[in-house]
Amino acid sequence: MGATEVAERVETVETLIEQLDLVVYNDDVNSFDHVIESLVKVCRHDSIQAEQCTHIIHYKGKCQVKRGTFTKLEPMCTALLDRGISAVIE
Repeated sequence: MGATEVAERVETVETLIEQLDLVVYNDDVNSFDHVIESLVKVCRHDSIQAEQCTHIIHYKGKCQVKRGTFTKLEPMCTALLDRGISAVIE
């Protein structure tokens, strides 16, 4: 196994370890339309993806709506919270 191959594997593992999830939780306050619109604007979902996530949130109680680094997810989480949507980074 060459040094280049080892370096690539280490980099891949480090990238995977750094990945976190932005999770949205169900509540009794926000409408489907508000959550869908928020996922489109904040998380850059297309309308179908946002609608599917919203149904999962409603029926399962939560949904992982985005995966990435903390630096990428933190502004999205803050924006969702500012819109009154329960969201956390896990």
